[in-house]
Amino acid sequence: MRQRAARDQQRLDSGAGISARDLANLQSEVVSLAKRQGDLEDVVLEVMERLEAAQERVTELTERVSALEAKLTDATARRDAATNEIDTDVAKIAKDRELIVASVPADLIALYEKIRVKQGGVGAARLYQRRCEGCRLELDMAEVNEIKAAKRDQVVRHENCGRILVRTADSGI
Repeated sequence: MRQRAARDQQRLDSGAGISARDLANLQSEVVSLAKRQGDLEDVVLEVMERLEAAQERVTELTERVSALEAKLTDATARRDAATNEIDTDVAKIAKDRELIVASVPADLIALYEKIRVKQGGVGAARLYQRRCEGCRLELDMAEVNEIKAAKRDQVVRHENCGRILVRTADSGI
């Protein structure tokens, strides 16, 4: 378009061998081409501005992605460390449990396992201030009196939930 405008302007400036009517047409075409060139330059500027804004947005989003990836990497590392710590604790507890189970009579272990399966995971519960920590119910006075009368090494169970009650110093008995 610029070449055509320059060629038409050159013909117009030379004016040689061109009729007045053709000169007027050339002049009109040069003006039209100049207007069209201005319009196209405006479009190019608008596109360039939009491109620049899009590039800034890409940079911003790339930085956010990098920050989120760093957070993800950190969270994954913390999760893995916590999982390793939990696995270590589970292994230690399992080993400690094996030692304890070895020292407990087999019939008591069988009773505990039976109750544990029936209760969904908890076969024994602490008796704390006359309350069963398994079902969270307070024992009535008759139950408390029966437990008080029981020998220290006798297995006592909660009548309501059936769990083995573990008596401690803070049992309230």
